[in-house]
Amino acid sequence: MLQNGIAKSVLTRLPLYLEYLIDLKETEGYSGYISATKIAMDLELGEVQVRKDLSFACGNGKPKLGYDLVALIEKIKDYLGCRQRKNAIIIGVGKLGSALLGYKGFERYGIHIIAGFDLKDKIEENESLVKEFTEKNVLEVFENNLIDIGIICVPKKFAQEVCDILVKMKIKAIWNFAPTRLKVPKNVLVQNENLAYSLSVVSSIINNKNK
Repeated sequence: MLQNGIAKSVLTRLPLYLEYLIDLKETEGYSGYISATKIAMDLELGEVQVRKDLSFACGNGKPKLGYDLVALIEKIKDYLGCRQRKNAIIIGVGKLGSALLGYKGFERYGIHIIAGFDLKDKIEENESLVKEFTEKNVLEVFENNLIDIGIICVPKKFAQEVCDILVKMKIKAIWNFAPTRLKVPKNVLVQNENLAYSLSVVSSIINNKNK
């Protein structure tokens, strides 16, 4: 349970609702009211769960009508803080880091990756946003910008060292793609992403279905 009383599992579903609703509005031209029943059916979720999740962001829908689509989108955006700009930097701009650096979908949630860092001999000549990874260069970016999130995409053996530098710079949150657990102060949020673990879960589900 997070500090504001909402479970982390709910927070992971709210962006799902947001993407779905925006797609309905922009791609399919849907307008007016939308029911929790339709949302639940389209997303293959329980209707009770959908109602409960949405209540955190916008309260209850109108009886027999549901939720005003446009208002619901805006309220979920507000709840997720999409209008509040959050700057991020990436440490480790290999294939994964480069993909994240070039992805524009984060901006929908108010997240802007403004710089990347890597070893000097690994930086491509045309990478204008990527700087050599030194504590001095990282400090310079922090001094000139309000940085909220540090994204770690380095090998396991370098991850804690990178993390310590980010903590020293007063980072608020870390999105960690290195396959290791980081040691941070209690006031620093860490979200770990292990791609191999996630893929192994998919593989396990396939194996169990084939039995």
